[in-house]
Amino acid sequence: MQDKATLEDALAIMRDLRARDAWDRAQTHESLRPYLNEEMHELDDALREGDDAATCGELGDVLLQVLFHAVIAEERGAFGPEQVAGSLVGKMKRRHPWLYGTDTERTPWEQMKAKSRRSLAEGLPNGLPALHRAHRLQERAAGVGFDWPDVQGPMAKVAEELDEVRAQVEKDGAVFDTHGVPSQDPRHAALEEELGDLLFAVVNLCRKAGTHPALALDRANAKFQRRFESMERLATERGLDVRTAGLEALDAIWDEVKASERA
Repeated sequence: MQDKATLEDALAIMRDLRARDAWDRAQTHESLRPYLNEEMHELDDALREGDDAATCGELGDVLLQVLFHAVIAEERGAFGPEQVAGSLVGKMKRRHPWLYGTDTERTPWEQMKAKSRRSLAEGLPNGLPALHRAHRLQERAAGVGFDWPDVQGPMAKVAEELDEVRAQVEKDGAVFDTHGVPSQDPRHAALEEELGDLLFAVVNLCRKAGTHPALALDRANAKFQRRFESMERLATERGLDVRTAGLEALDAIWDEVKASERA
């Protein structure tokens, strides 16, 4: 772990760098945008891997970006680090009126937020990944009562949407046999719409089951990669080329890998 310091120490060195280093002094809100995006992904990787040392370092890098923007805004006379901290403290108090206000009962945040929101998507970033956006839209809808009471409703909806996808494929099956290449046939848009409905329903099932769809898919991606790479290793050890071995042979090895993991 790194040496201990205070947030005031971090803020002081940020102000010093802006005063005395040419590169730091040249940065703007716009020029720093790619770095913030990169640091967020690096932090996410460290959290995914459960690496405390890396997480500590990456949190420092994200804090650097926060302080960088706050000091630049301070120099412009727009706001400063104290206002950023005030925004955080004020928001946390508003989100917990049963702790810092006069409310006696805990109210879900989305219910409170819905009272001041003018539209369902207000405030959601345009660049939000589609999977997370679906989750947030559903959370917000649930905040005003548009929600199933338990997982049974979403499970039934997933089954319903899957049936509609199946019906669409059976109706225009030849249109979709494109070997992974996006079809230019206008009928393909109908299948895309049905598949979107199915994905949206699965996201809702994840939400009602208490898991974030992005995290669930992340685990599935890691599992598939791990198993596929194990399958490749076994195939190579047996003198098989995965590109020519065929589905039957590869599927048999895949089942071996799954059985080995479960054992």
